Amino acid sequence: MRRRCIAGVSVAVAGVLASPVLAADEVGSLQLKDGPGKELTSGRCAICHSLEYIPSNAPAMDRAAWQKTVQKMRERFGAPISDEEAQRILDYLSATYAGKS
Repeated sequence: MRRRCIAGVSVAVAGVLASPVLAADEVGSLQLKDGPGKELTSGRCAICHSLEYIPSNAPAMDRAAWQKTVQKMRERFGAPISDEEAQRILDYLSATYAGKS
């Protein structure tokens, strides 16, 4: 009986420990398009969410929509992005991920 409990706890702990590793690998697997500001954008955005949000939202975004999104991330969600970084991220997103003209 005791061995079964220990084995069950071991499996449960292994599952919990493996989950964050899988989540980190999934986030890290998406590569954004090359361009000035790619590394900054990847680094700042991936702090809070998957980078997949960027290309999945791109078809509906233009520069103004990206500007509102970056502003929302900073003001509402507290993203650690300076004014200068926000401008560079906006320039990158609008140059490489703007689906609307």
